[in-house]
Amino acid sequence: MLKSVLNAFRSPELRKKLFFTFALLAIYRFGTFVPVPGVSRAGIADALGGANASVLNFLNLFSGGALTRFSVFALGIMPYITASIVIQVLTMVIPKLEELQKDGEAGYGKITQYTRYLTVALAAMQSLAYVLFFKKQGALEGITFGRMMLTVLSLTAGTILVMWLGELVTQRGVGNGISLMIFASIVASIPRGIRLWWGLDPVTMIIVAVMVVLVVIGVVFVNEGQRRIPIQYAKRVVGRRMTQGGTTYMPLRVNMAGVIPVIFAASIVILPSLLATLIGGSFLTKVGNLLGTNSWFFIIFQGLLILLFTYFYTAVQFNPVDQAENLKKYGGFVPGVRPGRPTAVYLDRVMTRLTLPGAVYLALIASLPAIIFKYMPGVSFTIGGTSLLIVVGVAIDTMRQLESQLIQRQYEGFLK
Repeated sequence: MLKSVLNAFRSPELRKKLFFTFALLAIYRFGTFVPVPGVSRAGIADALGGANASVLNFLNLFSGGALTRFSVFALGIMPYITASIVIQVLTMVIPKLEELQKDGEAGYGKITQYTRYLTVALAAMQSLAYVLFFKKQGALEGITFGRMMLTVLSLTAGTILVMWLGELVTQRGVGNGISLMIFASIVASIPRGIRLWWGLDPVTMIIVAVMVVLVVIGVVFVNEGQRRIPIQYAKRVVGRRMTQGGTTYMPLRVNMAGVIPVIFAASIVILPSLLATLIGGSFLTKVGNLLGTNSWFFIIFQGLLILLFTYFYTAVQFNPVDQAENLKKYGGFVPGVRPGRPTAVYLDRVMTRLTLPGAVYLALIASLPAIIFKYMPGVSFTIGGTSLLIVVGVAIDTMRQLESQLIQRQYEGFLK
């Protein structure tokens, strides 16, 4: 990996892309320290502590600590991620969106435009919810309607700027910009996590270090795991040429859904506590207390939601019918399976069985911190299983893209 990074800096074009990526990430990190005017940082810190910590610390982690400082980037990139998930789900139930998805670059541009509009709406609603919450907690004393609207506008504009920076990184930099923004936010909390870890007793320090290493190994092992379906292509006549048939494979990843099910499940689990904090109510308060991060109800409910969303999001990402039709269109088939509907049934059966270990793996990794907190009360983490999933996954994907671009440039001379 280190050799690939060094080779990338030797290439002028890749070096320019890497510096561009680092510059935009630096701008993003700088924005997390620019506070919204007229906000008491001490009041924000008090509001994020105590009973409210389990509700908002998850969002604070993905904003790189910007929520603690109530900066212009306090919302982070989460509204954009939520909007992307909603649009992807809607493509399954709205025929017009499904048609746009199949229209190539033009359709993709339209879907991206709808995602941006939805991001603005979600960011505005979330900004207003934050303002009302912190006002209730006394962090925004004496705030007027005009200042409230200015704060909402500032937070919404910050989210739009973060979204734009992420898209620029994707287009002109290296890696997926949105993922790298989350990666930078989580990595920024590592020093605080090391300080907390260093304050533990020696035995606990060793146990925690070994568990973190094992989790990282497990994340890498499962993320790289795949089932290769053999594909045979028959000889075809294209124009006046006879194309040679061949054998290849279709890689089906064990964890095709990535970390999206974990983020979605965590958002739903903390929703009752968040609503109880914002609007009150005895029923919501009881449900919020029942789903506390140290309870088995929280662990089991979150695990079940992750299992459900993993199967759901995998179905969104992988359509067996479309895959079977594409194979049949280009003369491909799975050995021993008839083309068309039998191939779709076969792929669906394989994907269903393959998704189960991936879903269980996601549930275990995400639930591990809660179990540790339950039986080791003195241990506190800023980086949990979800964060490790994202950090390791983004690092692997970025290095894979970097290596593919290096291979393209190394073989350039042979193509001339």
